[in-house]
Amino acid sequence: MIPALPQLNDYDISPQYGFLPAELPLEILPDTYYAPWEAIIRNLQGLILSKRLRRVVDTLPVLSTDFLLTEAEWRRAYLILGFISHSYIWGGDTPEDAIPPPVSIPFRTVCEHLELPLVATYSGLTLWNWKPLFPGEPIDTLDNLATLSTFTGSLDESWFYLVSVAIEARAGPIIPMMIDAMAAARAHDSETVTACLQSFAERLDELGGLLNRMYESCDPHVFYHRIRPFLAGSKNMAEAGLPKGVVFDDGTGTQPYVQFSGGSNAQSSVIQFFDIVLGVEHRPTGQKHSSGSSSEGVVHAPSNNFIQDMRRYMPGPHRRFLEHVESVANLRDYVARHQSNRSLCIAFDACLAMLRAFRDKHIQMVSRYIIIKSRESRPHSRSLSPKQASTNKVNIALNLHRADSKGKDLRGTGGTALIPFLKQARDETGEPAINSWARRLLNNGPVEGVARLTKMSEHTDGAVAIVGLAGTWSVDDSEGGICHW
Repeated sequence: MIPALPQLNDYDISPQYGFLPAELPLEILPDTYYAPWEAIIRNLQGLILSKRLRRVVDTLPVLSTDFLLTEAEWRRAYLILGFISHSYIWGGDTPEDAIPPPVSIPFRTVCEHLELPLVATYSGLTLWNWKPLFPGEPIDTLDNLATLSTFTGSLDESWFYLVSVAIEARAGPIIPMMIDAMAAARAHDSETVTACLQSFAERLDELGGLLNRMYESCDPHVFYHRIRPFLAGSKNMAEAGLPKGVVFDDGTGTQPYVQFSGGSNAQSSVIQFFDIVLGVEHRPTGQKHSSGSSSEGVVHAPSNNFIQDMRRYMPGPHRRFLEHVESVANLRDYVARHQSNRSLCIAFDACLAMLRAFRDKHIQMVSRYIIIKSRESRPHSRSLSPKQASTNKVNIALNLHRADSKGKDLRGTGGTALIPFLKQARDETGEPAINSWARRLLNNGPVEGVARLTKMSEHTDGAVAIVGLAGTWSVDDSEGGICHW
């Protein structure tokens, strides 16, 4: 028996806005019992700036979660406690590795309810952290969005989250459309499949345009030095001051240290949805494509790769939706069996080209916001006076991205070196292409007379050269990134 296609309402997915909640995120918890939490999140920047946050959190009462009645309230509680916990860890002169019971006890219960780990994920930072400026206007545009909470109070941080919110909203209608495309493939309706793929490619191009708007209002210096340290998790953070990770103290003294990745766009379910419906396989970073691996049919990612691991950081319903889609994805197989249909093949390969171009844009953004800023910071750190160098305050932004003993392991907020990951994920996007010419182009093969997809060139040593208005600069293959698309 052929398994049924997923129904969006079974997985808390909006046909209009996708993985964003169908109802607006709450701006405040309605029960005044939670006023102590709301007071902290409302004054978060002032508490961090005055270095009072940890003292205030330590004296909080341990509030019960019994008065959280709706899913919107559970999500609001997760947002609040996630922001408070990361501020508690990273908001002082040195990192703090123990979260006290007033936060850790309710945070654990909230995370269990939402099926999320004890860390601020993409869901809390982005999916549930927005409001429309005018409720009657669409939210798939940056012209009508504002954040509910930030660590720094800066426009740059709000813009960083809101670009992703707009992308999620603009991508929302793609989800039911591609479910319809899978149904049409089952019914051997090539015309509908082709039309859906054409619309998908066009919408992917729009998403790339939204991603490029990051440069408008998020300054790389502010992002690198002020915002990104708060997004860090506790995994692979020894250099930043968390050699064992963090412990969520419940008052018993028996809780172990845990390590979790920080907020990352690899935790966006919609990007993984795109890969699944197009049959894009992502292997563990550094693992090459096997000649014995078939490119036909449904492709399942191995369980030990980073993208697959990031599903643990998605809300439970969204994670199960992706698993369901994996079990029924049929478009790549359908197009492969109808290669004589030129329009169908072109539409499918165009989707891959647009998704690959989206990832190209992201690599360039990672390089601009992280790698250049990292290199600018290294000479500055070496030039500090003895008095400056001897202060007690730890420069978390620098330590977060410090290279290892081999000098080749700058890491992202997710706790992994990202440029190799991002480049491999981008290159893998072209592998399912149907047309052999398109496959060579998407894999940067030798196609005579055809321009490359972006102004990028990659050398045999793994370095990337990007040509822009300011000239040419190089990107080392081992340095970190903003996030993990």
